Amino acid sequence: MRNNVTSIIATPPGATIKEQLVDRGMNQKEFAARMGMSEKHISKLINGEVILTYETSVKLEIVLGVPAQFWNNLEAIYREKLIKIESDKKMDTDLEIANNIPYAEMAKFGWVLDTRNPIERVQHLRRYFEVVELSLLGNRKISGKSGMVYDISKRSDLARLSWIQEARVLARAVETEAVDTKKVISFIPQIRRMTVMESEEFLPLISERLAKCGIALIIIQSLKGVRIQRTSFADGNKIVLVMNADKNDSDIFWLNLFHEIAHIALGRVENVNCREDRINEEKNEDDWVYNSLIEHEDFERFCESGDYSEQSVLKFANNQEIAPSIIVGILQRKKIISEASLNNLKKKYEIIKEPI
Repeated sequence: MRNNVTSIIATPPGATIKEQLVDRGMNQKEFAARMGMSEKHISKLINGEVILTYETSVKLEIVLGVPAQFWNNLEAIYREKLIKIESDKKMDTDLEIANNIPYAEMAKFGWVLDTRNPIERVQHLRRYFEVVELSLLGNRKISGKSGMVYDISKRSDLARLSWIQEARVLARAVETEAVDTKKVISFIPQIRRMTVMESEEFLPLISERLAKCGIALIIIQSLKGVRIQRTSFADGNKIVLVMNADKNDSDIFWLNLFHEIAHIALGRVENVNCREDRINEEKNEDDWVYNSLIEHEDFERFCESGDYSEQSVLKFANNQEIAPSIIVGILQRKKIISEASLNNLKKKYEIIKEPI
């Protein structure tokens, strides 16, 4: 909290009106009669409790001989200062919120202007999040677009909101067609075959296919405290699919991507459920992902063989026309093999940390 009191003083135009009346030796009752207004309204006008309208400024010019423009300017200055005073009162709250946002890291990434001045940070963050005050970030209509409810008193939630906001802004530059979940499903075989390509080859292709479905693919670096690996949410007339650029293991990349595609294809982008339903939903999406990447019956036969040697996995992956790292990743997630097994079949991708 700041200890200083705002230095802004807002003086209503009524104070100047009152000076004019004193100079003339005129009381408010007579002045009200000359203005053709009620005494109550004149009293509120002098105390700054009502707006000095253009009509009133013209009347003041006639009665007091002071130009209407003068009164209009006084009113505009007064209202502007009132707004600044109110904003200054909210600054204390926003300073506390800003203190929990990873500003220095965001500045390093070029998301916000670099500054150590606390008030400037708040001002930059307000523009970054596109809100008049940071306390509004707790509003479900603002933060809920990603399908989650955020607690802005938590550093981790504020970091997630910052990460998602960057994706939202970057997605505006991505041209997409109308959202079409059926088209997403039709592109699955094409995207599946891309798993054997190098990242510089498949990333533009995936982005192009998803854009035709109304989906903007955004891959950006993570912030400290952001454990989320990927998410998707509706924003305007498109869906934003965000991937964490730091999760560049090949199996993790593809399983995360297909998980979000499943989330979109199954119509769950903005679905918010209780914890129990969400666990069941995640399981269904996992099944959808695995079945989309590998023919279910083929996988069952492969597992029945019990041969999980490197040679066997490579042969199965080749038959399925997908990257062997995906087979390894699924086997590990299903706990069929240990997390330490066959990791030599995984690749590390060089992920582009900007809009694709």
